[in-house]
Amino acid sequence: MVVNNLSFLWLKKYYFLTNGFISDIELSNIFLWEMMKDLEGFAHQNIRGNTMKKRSVLLAFFLLLILFLSLFALPQPSPDKLKVYISVDIEGIGGVVSRMQTSGEEYQRFRRFMTQEVNAAIEGAFACGATEVMVSDSHGSGQNILIEELNKEVKLIRDWPRPLIMMEGIDETFDAVFLIGYHAKEGSRDATLAHTMSGSRIFDIKLNGNSVPEAGFNGAIAGHFGVPVALISGDQTIVAQAKEMLGDIEGVVVKEGIGTIAKTIHPEKAQKLIKEGAIRALKRLNDFQPFKLQTPITLEITFKDEVYASLVGMLPGVKQLDGRTISFTGKDMVEVSKFLSAILFL
Repeated sequence: MVVNNLSFLWLKKYYFLTNGFISDIELSNIFLWEMMKDLEGFAHQNIRGNTMKKRSVLLAFFLLLILFLSLFALPQPSPDKLKVYISVDIEGIGGVVSRMQTSGEEYQRFRRFMTQEVNAAIEGAFACGATEVMVSDSHGSGQNILIEELNKEVKLIRDWPRPLIMMEGIDETFDAVFLIGYHAKEGSRDATLAHTMSGSRIFDIKLNGNSVPEAGFNGAIAGHFGVPVALISGDQTIVAQAKEMLGDIEGVVVKEGIGTIAKTIHPEKAQKLIKEGAIRALKRLNDFQPFKLQTPITLEITFKDEVYASLVGMLPGVKQLDGRTISFTGKDMVEVSKFLSAILFL
């Protein structure tokens, strides 16, 4: 009966160890120390007088404990594959504050900074054990990243149109999503170049009644495939919006929005922070959950132009809710994304 009680105690402590109540190597040592104290107490209470017998029993229990830890408590081998999907925009890249840098006369300089921030995220992913990385060039033409300067070990999604828009190529085989260079949704305060999917056409997008930034829409696409968002970079406003919607993901603030301007950091500093954030994100991967929406999913789009809303409202399956707002219900995020993609490129 004493042995059964002791075994129950160990199992209880093992439960706390493996379920996050006790964690890491240092606390695993605490677990081992506690087990040894239990063994010593058991020997003293149940074996009287014979010191050699006590030592023999302790040694036997110690060997059993080593076997127990080797089977259950020691860290398990890492998975054979760790796949990371990186979706990249430009408005949230460090130093970007105006349209001159996203498509104008300074664009060539800042597409290089965009490429460098992507490379920083890639380096962090590989440093933390990633075996495969896919990058989605998701700004404007979809042909912004300087491919000759991109890490040679990754695959790159380029050009349009795409059924999954900024998340084209993702599937259930990926383990984590990074959102690099992202921006806040249209109408946000203290946000640099805030917009939602189309700065010229769309004022707001809702999923199942909730207004979402691009990070939320793309997080829902990832969630459809069971993949969590682990990292986002951009200004402080999009980091806050993403955390509110996607949970306590890693957020890297590379600039601080002040009204419509920004207080930014040096590009090399931004890259360093992104690499460090990528490493933290993958180390915390088990902390994150996929962002899954209840299906079917209702998409509402509020346009900036009444005429465009009227045209889209004529499509089969679309309801026009008011002068500028339409709704469409899809069976899942893939269907919703395909509809939005078609709308964006009409």
